[in-house]
Amino acid sequence: MTIQDSHWQAAVAPASTADGNGRAGSGGVSRSAPLRVDAQRNLEHVLRAAREVFGELGYGAPMEDVARRARVGVGTVYRRFPSKDVLVRRIAEEETSRLTEQARAALGQEEEPWSALSRFLRTSVASGAGRLLPPQVLRVGVEPEEPTAVVRDETRVPQQRVGSQPELRVVGPRAVPAEEQDDAGAADLLEVVGQLVDRARAAGELRGDVTVADVLLVIATAAPSLPDAAQQAAASARLLDILLEGLRPRSA
Repeated sequence: MTIQDSHWQAAVAPASTADGNGRAGSGGVSRSAPLRVDAQRNLEHVLRAAREVFGELGYGAPMEDVARRARVGVGTVYRRFPSKDVLVRRIAEEETSRLTEQARAALGQEEEPWSALSRFLRTSVASGAGRLLPPQVLRVGVEPEEPTAVVRDETRVPQQRVGSQPELRVVGPRAVPAEEQDDAGAADLLEVVGQLVDRARAAGELRGDVTVADVLLVIATAAPSLPDAAQQAAASARLLDILLEGLRPRSA
């Protein structure tokens, strides 16, 4: 079952419950209370496992797969993340933040516009974060045939697998209302990558029709999930070289 865009806009519920006076509810602790050492360790295991599982299988992967990879019971996962939507949003926000920092580093440390853009792409692809980008940053302006069209279940995030075959689909079946575009992390990413794109285009080093969405699609596409780490790194590097060449202006 595929997560719809609306799930991404839901507020992130705290891992514990509390009453109206801020006191912990049954089975929970206040958010300010420090985690025990074993609880913190379990949380780190769950987050690491979630990145791996969602990166390999897409955000439709069940929580049981995350628990199995983390080597904890599924109840442990749900104690920290009361629904899969909460866990998905946590992972997506962390990966989006990581990409934003990589883009800012490229902007601040590379004087040449093309060097900055290519550095950002290479760093981001190597990190594998493209497989965990939230769907709203991958919209490519595809208009629906009918204004009331809804996102069907086949809409997937990058590199979600069906059986053993990797699949990449980017579907934008409706415009996102302004009131839904409240993900500050995604907005920051789009803004910083937009600066990289604008600089490279103004310098004549980037095709005029390339957009921010195209650059993010490169990151998502060039980060395949392969069982062998060395093979994955080699495939990503080769694919990225080809995609980077496609971003360059066509020679006269």
